[in-house]
Amino acid sequence: MTPVKPSHTPPRQIRIGDEWYDFDAAAKSVGATRAELVNAFIAWYLHAPGAVLPERPEVSAWSSRTEEPSDRIDAPATANPDRAQLD
Repeated sequence: MTPVKPSHTPPRQIRIGDEWYDFDAAAKSVGATRAELVNAFIAWYLHAPGAVLPERPEVSAWSSRTEEPSDRIDAPATANPDRAQLD
């Protein structure tokens, strides 16, 4: 394994479907990287001081779709579904 550079955080793995590619296009449309947006979301989610939820660009800024998507991806109620059993 390659050692982590002192200027970088350790890489983490998560499973994301093909939305990852649209996410890249959307991030680039606002001058950000996917990592910057994911880190900003995590900071906001954890109530870090000064953290704000990143704004979402209009679909027309990054996609060739002509209308807003009607389907939505529902996030789980908790990151740890077994937590209730642990408490």
